[in-house]
Amino acid sequence: MTDRKGELATNLAHVERRIAAACAAAGRKREEVTLIVVTKTYPASDVRLLSELGVRHVAENRDQDAAPKAAACSDLPLTWHFVGQLQTNKVRSVVGYAGLVQSVDRSKLVTALSKEAVRVGREVGCLLQVALDAGESARGERGGVAPGGIAELADLVAGAPGLRLDGLMTVAPLTGEYAGRQQAAFERLMDLSTDLRRTHPGANMVSAGMSADLEQAVAAGATHVRIGTAVLGVRPRLG
Repeated sequence: MTDRKGELATNLAHVERRIAAACAAAGRKREEVTLIVVTKTYPASDVRLLSELGVRHVAENRDQDAAPKAAACSDLPLTWHFVGQLQTNKVRSVVGYAGLVQSVDRSKLVTALSKEAVRVGREVGCLLQVALDAGESARGERGGVAPGGIAELADLVAGAPGLRLDGLMTVAPLTGEYAGRQQAAFERLMDLSTDLRRTHPGANMVSAGMSADLEQAVAAGATHVRIGTAVLGVRPRLG
């Protein structure tokens, strides 16, 4: 085993223990929570090692980095998640490799994703990114639809050819009433998920929690956690 593979194996085992402990504390089964490893800024060689170690879900937030990496790893049994703010001019590229787009937050993006998914004959899973730092109808600092806009956007995705409405995603906000209150933020997302599932029962994914706050996300009920640093380490600054 290479030094890097050993390092990743050790980190994965530690994250696994954290998730298992969080599930136990919340009275949940471990299999209720899916680990997504966020591989942004790390090379395709790390993705390959992660696959060898059993990882099946990876995430990226910049298409210019993700597209060549996904192409280099196209032989691996991986589901790629796109988690960054997505501009419509990148949709054609992203639909080429991403099984799920977790950052759907506006109607123009839904239209572009649907058109491209139909063109290439793929079904793309969509999570609505919820901005908990926004007012009822504004947008968040890092993208996302305000809680008041979820229902309309969800209906749009659900009715769009080539798209599948899978659920909700959020990033713990840095400003607003939930700043520094990750548990409360994730509980709010769960409430919004409950509301969504009344009209879209299949939209049961809840993506929340990262390296620093995965326990709070699991406690709140998240079905997917997005872990980068705790698995891959802190990337040194360039230059």
